[in-house]
Amino acid sequence: MFFSSPFKLRKKGIMGMNQRNSAYIGRYNPRKLYPLVDNKLKTKIIAREANVTTPALLGVIAIQAEVAGVEQYIKECSGFVIKPAKGSGGKGILVITKVKNGRYYRPNGSEVSLPEVQRHVSNILAGLFSLGGSADVAVVEALIQFDDAFDGFSFEGVPDVRVIVFKGFPVMAMMRLSTAVSDGKANLHQGAVGVGIDISSGKALHAVQFDKPIKYHPDTGKELALLQVPKWDRLIWLASSCYEMSGMGYLGTDMVLDRYLGPMLLELNARPGLAIQIANGQGILPRLKLVESLGENVSMSVDERVQFCKDNFSQ
Repeated sequence: MFFSSPFKLRKKGIMGMNQRNSAYIGRYNPRKLYPLVDNKLKTKIIAREANVTTPALLGVIAIQAEVAGVEQYIKECSGFVIKPAKGSGGKGILVITKVKNGRYYRPNGSEVSLPEVQRHVSNILAGLFSLGGSADVAVVEALIQFDDAFDGFSFEGVPDVRVIVFKGFPVMAMMRLSTAVSDGKANLHQGAVGVGIDISSGKALHAVQFDKPIKYHPDTGKELALLQVPKWDRLIWLASSCYEMSGMGYLGTDMVLDRYLGPMLLELNARPGLAIQIANGQGILPRLKLVESLGENVSMSVDERVQFCKDNFSQ
């Protein structure tokens, strides 16, 4: 582990799971709003109403009788993503990066047949990947064309940026880079690389894989310290604006950068993990306390909140 003793954890301002759940998630996230965050289709709808950019929606499959019709949404695409609306941890996400002569290919080059695509959709509807195993719907989205600035920083997958937004303030950020071990998914528990990002500049701070510091991407050899997120100001502005959009006080916003469309919201998380602290080499508690010290009735615009965080949380 990057930090080891309780004394060092307290000194670094590290927040543990119990404190996160009771003092922040339980206190600042109204239970009645969870469905807006836990359901990716509902999140996409409220984002559209709030003019927050998201990947294009190609179609929705809601019942088994519609499964055979998934082809109408994907046959003309160069690539697409099919995901469960109520999935978590990257489970059940099918990414197709190439469509040629009616054949579909994953990022690693392996082929997926149309019957296999349809079977995957059927499994989503049955709740195989959803929270609690409940019945679900399949969301078909356009493939994100990730920005050239990330060449070599990610392996067979789209990198994303997790921004923790507390009461509308973007307090801490981390980039998640897929690896061969993570099977192209930007999930730290599955072996993706986490890179702490400076709130002011969008530049890399520290990098970890499996909670241990690393300097180079394990598959590409790219030096991770060279990473800088382009269009950073727009990205954290969008992340901060998700506070008004969702009504959630403690939120993980997962952002991606499209080569042509710029920053966009991928999904929201009402129970964001704590590994972002290890990636940043700092605890998040001092930042949360500073925002709380502003009081309950503070009224600041998105621009003012972003500037506050730049002024106080830059490393």
